[in-house]
Amino acid sequence: MDKDKNLSERLAAYLTLQSAHQVGPVKIKALLSAFSTPENILESSDHEITAAAKITSASLKKIRESQKNYQAFLKEASVQIEWLKKYNAKIAFFNDDDFPLPLRNIYDIPLYIYMLGEYTQADIQSLAIVGTRTPTGYGKKVTETITGSLTDYNFTIISGLARGVDSIAHSTALKKGGRTIAVLGTGLDKIYPAENRNLAIDIIKSGCLITEFAPGTKPDPQNFPRRNRLISGLSRGTLVVESGLKGGSLYTAEFALDQGKEVFAIPGNINSTHSDGTNALIQRGEAKLVMNTEDILKELNVPVKQPAEKPAPEPQPELNLFESKIFSALSSEPKHIDVVAAESGLSITDCLVNLLTLQFKGVVNQLPGKYYTRI
Repeated sequence: MDKDKNLSERLAAYLTLQSAHQVGPVKIKALLSAFSTPENILESSDHEITAAAKITSASLKKIRESQKNYQAFLKEASVQIEWLKKYNAKIAFFNDDDFPLPLRNIYDIPLYIYMLGEYTQADIQSLAIVGTRTPTGYGKKVTETITGSLTDYNFTIISGLARGVDSIAHSTALKKGGRTIAVLGTGLDKIYPAENRNLAIDIIKSGCLITEFAPGTKPDPQNFPRRNRLISGLSRGTLVVESGLKGGSLYTAEFALDQGKEVFAIPGNINSTHSDGTNALIQRGEAKLVMNTEDILKELNVPVKQPAEKPAPEPQPELNLFESKIFSALSSEPKHIDVVAAESGLSITDCLVNLLTLQFKGVVNQLPGKYYTRI
């Protein structure tokens, strides 16, 4: 109980300081350097505060005005701590031992974060993988391949739990038995998008959810750019798989550059808007072009394992004339049945019959909406 009371008082003091207009994180951290804890700041005299830290009388006045609402902040803090305790989550203040070490080295350090799951020392060896919410077949395949390979090298995969590339990166890491961390732009109890709730539960078992937003915080567009600085801040580098010219992934890349982190990008089709952002990063020299996992490992000075001797490839099943025409018309990019029929010169009915046979032979995959790809 005493621990809960101390956490509530600590959080209430932070909330008090944060609510003071004209007193931003930089000033608060300067005060903390002088007084160690936010409680000490509030308990100190005006003279002690102005003598120990470079703070104007106007800012000090705002702090005292905010301090009048301390009991309301304490009530709010107590509700938060009770929620965290109920769901086995926790709050880590930036000067606590369990605060993620990589975040200490970014300029705009959050004063505290909420965590559900476990952050470990091993998570320092990590890479952020981000990208569009609507990846192409190429983008999905690249995300799965590189995520899986990095997991084999014991990298923790960090992303933002968004649809598309983020979700694929998290899911692939879990399937490979690796660790993954999702940084949220909401409170821990407001998973967004809602369809990723089960994914979030799985992440908690093999990593953690991290956010700087209090329980109850709903998805707000202004939260996600702030979230992105934590994605890059937690990671040794950031890989952008696919992105438009205004994609949120580019914000993450920009934060990574500002933080002195490595930025990597997958080159894409110059005629695809999904690759406009990644191609632009490469063209401007802001990201290193990545063709395989080894490109990332070498840049991060991680020894590359010697490849095991590859087993002889399994013989491909024999295809008849019609199957060969259809297979030649397909690629790793999804194609609609109408396009397959036109390019193979066969009727839609003949295509459907032979596509079914190709699926049985294990060389073609059917996607929703009558789209098909090679396996």
